[in-house]
Amino acid sequence: MAEDDIQTLTQFNLAETDHGYVLEIGGDAGGLLRVAASAEQLDAIIEALDALLSDEDDAVDDA
Repeated sequence: MAEDDIQTLTQFNLAETDHGYVLEIGGDAGGLLRVAASAEQLDAIIEALDALLSDEDDAVDDA
């Protein structure tokens, strides 16, 4: 994917359903991506974000 194809995040919603969760993600070009996710998948997303943000914090602390 070319860098100019990447949209800026303009919308993010998370809702609980009877069967798990629904993520809604929207970009600045319009449209909305809706995906179902399990609790385990959300845990994996949270862990990945935490690891990424922790790495960024470590880089700032080292500067």
